[in-house]
Amino acid sequence: NAYIVKCTGCKKDENGNVIEVYAEYDAQTRSGMPEANRKVKGTIHWVSVSHSVNAEVRLYDRLFMVEDPSGEKDFRELLNPESLIVKTECKVEEYLKDARPLDSFQFQRIGYFNVDKESTSNHLIFNRTVALKDSWKKQNS
Repeated sequence: NAYIVKCTGCKKDENGNVIEVYAEYDAQTRSGMPEANRKVKGTIHWVSVSHSVNAEVRLYDRLFMVEDPSGEKDFRELLNPESLIVKTECKVEEYLKDARPLDSFQFQRIGYFNVDKESTSNHLIFNRTVALKDSWKKQNS
């Protein structure tokens, strides 16, 4: 359901903000086609602002900075200051406005999320339950 798209240019306003993006897509790269496996410099996924809703996204990570804090010094010194990062004003696809508490979704290239129990149709809240990349393995390699 996706193609490889190449940015060919853009138009900016007087403040330097991008207001239009010019691009071309390669029809041979639709998901499932042989050309879809082509290596590219970067991949982005986007949501149309006019077809989105705002949400709060809570990115949970491990509580401690070491694998086993039990034999260490004061455990408070080992707490991960980034064990919870809260992002506000995130844009999500508008169909998610009907999501109910504990519904789960995969946000592409980010991880798996569920709808928080405190979420409402006017204030959507998504909690990351599993990240797609293992930052712990990367830190300890």
